[in-house]
Amino acid sequence: MNKNLSFPRPSLQDPRVAFATWFGVGYSPFAPGTTGSIVAALLAWPISQYLGVIGFFVIIIVTLLLGVWASEHYVRVSGQEDSPAIVVDEVAGQWLTLVLIPPDIIYYVLGFVIFRIIDIIKPWPISFLDRRVKGGFGVMLDDCIGGILACLIIWNIWMMTNL
Repeated sequence: MNKNLSFPRPSLQDPRVAFATWFGVGYSPFAPGTTGSIVAALLAWPISQYLGVIGFFVIIIVTLLLGVWASEHYVRVSGQEDSPAIVVDEVAGQWLTLVLIPPDIIYYVLGFVIFRIIDIIKPWPISFLDRRVKGGFGVMLDDCIGGILACLIIWNIWMMTNL
């Protein structure tokens, strides 16, 4: 069940709201964070194939910067510090998970699963930062660190299985 239904739902006509919710994906009635991660994983493959690792990193950096700006606005207009409707953080985190991973369906699925587990359980120091850092930067920070951690886990699995 989507926990953000009792709060004001800012309009997607505002480009900052559209970006924060990843063009409405965050308004999904079922598991908006997971839905955002699925969309991100599906987009990661063509982005990595057409733009390469450096191009993908550029897209991630732009998404991070715009995500902080858009999330800050969404927090302000919705009154929710970290609304489930904000899924641009899941998009950036999922992309950080997959950017250095070979474009292989097994690694992408594994990356999706590991990122979602990290995002849900929020191990230390992610949980600490999630509680302490607020606003748009805080919204983006925990998922980005989770994405980097998931990437390191998948990368190590890849390296161990391809010796």
